[in-house]
Amino acid sequence: MDGIALLTITVLAIFVGFEVVSKVSSTLHTPLMSGANAIHGIILVGAIIVAGQASDPWVLAVALLAVVLATANLVGGFVVTDRMLEMFRGRKRVVPPGAKPEAIKPESSASESKERTR
Repeated sequence: MDGIALLTITVLAIFVGFEVVSKVSSTLHTPLMSGANAIHGIILVGAIIVAGQASDPWVLAVALLAVVLATANLVGGFVVTDRMLEMFRGRKRVVPPGAKPEAIKPESSASESKERTR
């Protein structure tokens, strides 16, 4: 393939990938990121194997670059997954200094406050 065809395929893949990822809801994002992290782990292992068997310095440099980029992608995926899971956890209540935690009343929900106003 010539360079123009490869560039065209790359640009089309970027547009399709952006459209697909932007349409994913936040509830599906975390499971999909976990699956993507598993795939990136396999890619990282493959890059390490290629780097270990490289005999040409140019191939070694490209393989080490692949290891660095795959590691950054894997770590970034776990960070994003952790942040998404934080969004679904309940908020922690802050206890004022000097107060006993059991003496603080739990925050009421919106439905309880509507019932009180009736």
